[in-house]
Amino acid sequence: QAQLVESGGGLVQPGGSLRLSCAASGNIFSIGNVHWYRQAPGKQRELVAAISRSGSTTYADSVKGRFTISRDNAKNTVYLQMNNLQPEDTGDYCCYADIKADRYSGYRTSWGQGTQVTVSS
Repeated sequence: QAQLVESGGGLVQPGGSLRLSCAASGNIFSIGNVHWYRQAPGKQRELVAAISRSGSTTYADSVKGRFTISRDNAKNTVYLQMNNLQPEDTGDYCCYADIKADRYSGYRTSWGQGTQVTVSS
């Protein structure tokens, strides 16, 4: 069973930057698509960014030009670089990934516990 652990959240002033990490461990043969979601209090969870195994990326319109998703397959880690953060970026950021435990199994989705990002002056 694979586990995902997010890190890098915290309190930052508007205009500041943070880099989130989503690290996978456990039984991992291959990691496919990885997504970052966020959820603010009282709001629905929204997709922030996603990256395929080959490196293709997609972003929510609200973060385009400010956030960058990347991955290091050798480290089983995906990053979310967030620049020019604004109060509306505040939320709990979670990653989920499609993971194969071995060459014969299919991809299964694993979720992390989340990391809190607060943007406030």
